[in-house]
Amino acid sequence: MKNQLCSSDEDEYCESSNTYCWWRSAAEFEECVKLKLDPPNVVALTPRIRILRELERLSLVAQDGLNELRHKLVMYRSGDFWMPTGGIPKEKTDIPPVVTVLLVGFSGSGKSSLVNLMYCVLGRSGLVPFAQTSSGNSSKYTSMFLEEHNVIRSLRSGFCVYDSRGFDYDQIGESLEELYNWINDGVHHNQLCLRSGDHFLQRDEVELLMARSSSKFLRRRVNCAMVVANIAEIYEAYKAGNYKPLETTKELYCSTAFKKCAENPILILTHGDMLSTEERIEGRIKICEWLHISETSGVYDIVCLTEYGFIAEDSDPVSAYALTEAVYRALLISDRSHPPKRNILDWTMLVLSWLMCFIAALFAFLAEICSKVGHRDRFRL
Repeated sequence: MKNQLCSSDEDEYCESSNTYCWWRSAAEFEECVKLKLDPPNVVALTPRIRILRELERLSLVAQDGLNELRHKLVMYRSGDFWMPTGGIPKEKTDIPPVVTVLLVGFSGSGKSSLVNLMYCVLGRSGLVPFAQTSSGNSSKYTSMFLEEHNVIRSLRSGFCVYDSRGFDYDQIGESLEELYNWINDGVHHNQLCLRSGDHFLQRDEVELLMARSSSKFLRRRVNCAMVVANIAEIYEAYKAGNYKPLETTKELYCSTAFKKCAENPILILTHGDMLSTEERIEGRIKICEWLHISETSGVYDIVCLTEYGFIAEDSDPVSAYALTEAVYRALLISDRSHPPKRNILDWTMLVLSWLMCFIAALFAFLAEICSKVGHRDRFRL
């Protein structure tokens, strides 16, 4: 379908852009075009129209805005997007040297492919524009570690991205507990992620993995999280009457572990080219409805790999810009949510609280001993 927004002088560009502007073949696209001429009541828009308008926005700014936004990320240093909040000056804010973005999702959701796309899109001006992640490693143990990725090869780079081990739909409770530990205790490179289902490992293999999981790497505080979901897998399961992927994705996205972060995690919907236009839009609507979030705020639909298995940067500039904007949004959220530094009073109160807990535990221990001694003497009498 030819883009009706374009003039006759831009027909050649429009025909080529249709290869990645897949939403322009949707049934409601003509209505979306008419709304550009007559500004509508935004509240009255249907979810499908809102998604089409959002995708059109990305396509309009992708051509000229990608290089500008990429330059901002290349020149970024931790704290550059800080905003004054609550009257606390910047020098009294606990800004880490590197902002950490954590990717979480279920196995096969596309986290590693997303990291590879980040290297291609953001690493152009660096020394190493592309790096192989665990998805392309032949070792079956590689995915059991957290991997730190500096997707921008620059001395000024003030953020890193962590690729985590994929969760299991059948072990969501254990997965949420592991996520809670990552966000509260921090993460470090090559951190081992052993789970109860890893019964196939031999003792010597476990010892080898423990030796590789060195705690000498710097532990980083998680500042922002991205939940990566495979829209094709979830939508196909939903059509077949299997609601488990939707339910577990909701449990992950709405996890209380994210309360330590400033806002809800950014939702990245990944897919290949196996879904039709209507299925992509309907799948996005269904996932957002299930999660009770807006279809256009903090949600990005990104094609990581083409149908031929190649990185979709050059063939899909809209996905490249959407990925860049998602990273930019993560840094904005992080820099505007750094906690204040602890002062002497804070440390004093912390030490006093620890001391009171110790005294309470000591008295509880003594009370338990006295109770047992008194109970034993009663039987003697």
